[in-house]
Amino acid sequence: MGKSFKALLPEHVAFIAKQHIFFVGSAPLSEEGHVNLSPKGHDVLRILSANEVAYLDLTGSGNETSAHLEENGRITLMFTALDGPPMILRLYGKGHVVLPGTPEWEKLSPHFTLLPGARQIFVIHVHEVKASCGYSIPFYTYEGERNTLQNWATKQGEQGLIEYWQEKNVTSMDGLQTTIGQKLSADIV
Repeated sequence: MGKSFKALLPEHVAFIAKQHIFFVGSAPLSEEGHVNLSPKGHDVLRILSANEVAYLDLTGSGNETSAHLEENGRITLMFTALDGPPMILRLYGKGHVVLPGTPEWEKLSPHFTLLPGARQIFVIHVHEVKASCGYSIPFYTYEGERNTLQNWATKQGEQGLIEYWQEKNVTSMDGLQTTIGQKLSADIV
């Protein structure tokens, strides 16, 4: 049923382009640490090459993925067909965080529509692609994107978002520092 690939094939790219949601998994090295799994909506994913993808990360109540990538780089993206033929596609890789104001941000950000609340870009170097059946996944109908987060971010304004990041996004729930946390700490000093 399952097949492994060393890079994304054209049919994988076409499958990803049809998906309205994907999931991001990461974890700290500590056995006591929390595994994080986050759903991502909106048009935030870009395929940069057969072995490199990136996604625009929007402000959230936590910043676990950033902390985990800072610590160990491990990340998995999962896509699943909610309509049409069944399939699950996982991208395994090592990732890093790109913050606004850096040369890498200037290079990558033109690939995206910068939505309100954009806080960072995650770049993933994919070392394995796995496709599996997805036979047990139910059908769901896409009705549209929720704009609640974008409306909230617009209302906060730039300074309000920075204050929110300082309050909620500096460390993970396990106490690991995030990339934004490092930058905010350096800016304060």
